[in-house]
Parts: sequence; C-alpha cells; structure tokens
Amino acid sequence: MSQSLTKRLALSAALLALPLWAHAGGAYLEITLKVDPKDRPAAGAVYTKYRQPFLDQIPGATSKELLMRDEDVQVLHGFKTKEEATAYLGSDLFTHDVVSELKPLLKADPEVRIYTTN
Repeated sequence: MSQSLTKRLALSAALLALPLWAHAGGAYLEITLKVDPKDRPAAGAVYTKYRQPFLDQIPGATSKELLMRDEDVQVLHGFKTKEEATAYLGSDLFTHDVVSELKPLLKADPEVRIYTTN
C-alpha cells in the first residue's frame, strides 16, 4: 500500500464517523479487507502478531477483534475517542508494520470506517 493510500485511509476514517454500538470506550475503527480464502491464514497471523503491541502501545486502544466472513476479513479496533482511532491510522505501527505485511495479501483497497458511541 502506497503512502498516498495510507493518507487516503486516514482521511476516509476521519470523514466516516457514524454512531453505532454502545462501548465503554467511545469509538471503533473498522477496517474491511478483501483477502483470498487461501491468504486468510496469513492475514490472521498479521492480526495475531500485532494485536498485543496495538493494545500495549497505541494511545486509547481498548480492544482489537478479528472477524472472518466468507466475503472478507474485518478488524474491529476499540478506542476511548474518535481522535485516538484516527491517530492510529497515522502511527508507525499501522503504516509501517501492519500495512506493509498486509499489502501483498489484499485484492482491493481496504474500507476504513470510524464509528462513535453516544
């Protein structure tokens, strides 16, 4: 994924803030990935590798869940605030580590949404 795509993801996330679930934190970052079924184990390994560093190092991070569906893979990140969710998209952990490992597995640009709770 190019730097311009990473910047577009961050901008999209900032623009797509919609209310959704009640959550003790206050925001969710949802990233939907188009990954071939044969590449899903590799995508799951990236999730597993970076789950704990995400929870330990990213300000405001409260949870991270992997959701596998027939049509795609979703990663749902919990945050205390919408601003912290948006900031994660520009973090080194996301842009240099997660994105670089997922890039070869993606069939299309990821869909990024941020949801806030009331």
